Amino acid sequence: MPIHLPAPIDIYFRSENDHDAEALQRCFAVDGSVRDEGRIFAGLAAIQSWRRAAAAKYAHRAEPVRIAERNGKVIVTALVSGDFPGSPVHLDHVFELAGDRIVSLEIG
Repeated sequence: MPIHLPAPIDIYFRSENDHDAEALQRCFAVDGSVRDEGRIFAGLAAIQSWRRAAAAKYAHRAEPVRIAERNGKVIVTALVSGDFPGSPVHLDHVFELAGDRIVSLEIG
């Protein structure tokens, strides 16, 4: 059963699976941030570079399977598969939204 995602998060996952870093400008705040694999990527240009590098390295897809809200954040659990050890894995994507933009994302 498909889950309903807030618009910016839906754009994020669609762009993830299309490997479309340019689409991130439609869902992230200009000064947004991403924390992934122990690193922080701050600002839209850095986030787009992170997305391009991850797509090239892992050739991955992410399928949202569960959504919850906790402490003002939206947690989406996604089944992520690609060219990495242990694939596929369930990863939590913790989003903080401001209006129609993602201001922070932590993947873990």
